[in-house]
Amino acid sequence: MKKLILLLSVISVFASCSKDGPDTITSNLNLNLEYANSSYQSKLKDKEVSIKLKSLSNGAVTEINQLPGRQQISSLAAGSYDVEATITFTQEEFLNLTQEDIGSTSITFNASAKQVNLVQDVDLDLSLLAGTVGDFVIKQIYYAGSDNRNGAIYRDQFFEIYNNTDRVLYADSLYFGRLWGKQSPTDDKHYYQNNGQFDWSKSLEMTGSNANSDYVYMRDLFMIPGTGQTYPVEPGKSIIIAQNALNHKVPFTGNNGKEVSVKDPSLTVDLSGADFEVYFGDLPGETPFISDIDNASVPNVDVLVYQGNDWILDNLGRDSYVIFKGKTRAEVSALKAYYAPSINAPGASASKYTQLPINWIMDGVEAQPNVESSQIPKKLPAAVDAGYKFVTDGSYSSQAIMRKTSSEVGGRKILQDSNNSSNDFISIKADPRGFAN
Repeated sequence: MKKLILLLSVISVFASCSKDGPDTITSNLNLNLEYANSSYQSKLKDKEVSIKLKSLSNGAVTEINQLPGRQQISSLAAGSYDVEATITFTQEEFLNLTQEDIGSTSITFNASAKQVNLVQDVDLDLSLLAGTVGDFVIKQIYYAGSDNRNGAIYRDQFFEIYNNTDRVLYADSLYFGRLWGKQSPTDDKHYYQNNGQFDWSKSLEMTGSNANSDYVYMRDLFMIPGTGQTYPVEPGKSIIIAQNALNHKVPFTGNNGKEVSVKDPSLTVDLSGADFEVYFGDLPGETPFISDIDNASVPNVDVLVYQGNDWILDNLGRDSYVIFKGKTRAEVSALKAYYAPSINAPGASASKYTQLPINWIMDGVEAQPNVESSQIPKKLPAAVDAGYKFVTDGSYSSQAIMRKTSSEVGGRKILQDSNNSSNDFISIKADPRGFAN
């Protein structure tokens, strides 16, 4: 009988081990959350901040709320996490607490850290920064392109900007472009900051201070022309900037005289009604791609800084996008440009990147590859975009990232703008002037 009881006990132990498996390895995150503006620390201390921790191994999201200050988030499964913090105050709420009138319906503070490695207890300091809620916002970015056999490949890409106000705005002298930085997780040829992004302070001939905190660096830059009131944009309306302002669903004749067509028109879009196009064909010394056709009925943007033979967006999603306004052409032309901070001296053909003050940016959106192992350190600070977004089906999927609709007033759609593209955007089939309801 004793042998039988002992045998049953052993079986029970092994069954229990088989069911539960080994103990999960956990870590603690010691999070110190402060407002970058120290005067807000006491004024805004009584409202909780929303914290999201996204596991990069399985996509699981842990959400908590905590007051500003220090707090331990315990028993997290060991691994790598993206951490985002956000808090929003209404105009009235913020005025009562700070006696500051923000001039808009709300103000949002964001902070973020990418790829925080929790293999043991980790200390993390995050600074909450107030982002600018712009009159114009980036509404849709179609960077993925359509199928490279049956679609239009990359030539149907476009960029959409939206008037998110209740008044007429003018697109004249609105600037837009993409940033430059670390483009590959395996890049080991440059100097880096602790966050993994380029350390621009080590760029050749860099002058001044705060090269990393006060600026971003442009790989290209364009301006919508006009005399000031040439291109009105009504409330709740948008402008489409096409790489090539063609109807990509039907055949067209390339600049080499040969016809180009798609096998499946449903995969692509009609951009013949775009408001503007990016045309490289008249740039001196450049040979445009055969699809770079100048649509005479669509105005061209002014090309200020460029690379390559056409405005081809990175179909993997490694670009970050910004818009800004209110600066003269002379001010923009006077911006300095620097080489990337390479360990070896830049060669004769190396490009320079325009140094743009962060406080000029009206709106910015961070894109990323849809495969976690291919993702790169963020180029935009949390005050501009605390998160990032990607098309779920990846390159040549006919998908775009599109800003969500927050509300509707009198038939005018108001788009969500919390300066966190992880929350503000969805992945959706590209749809010029469409909405993500």
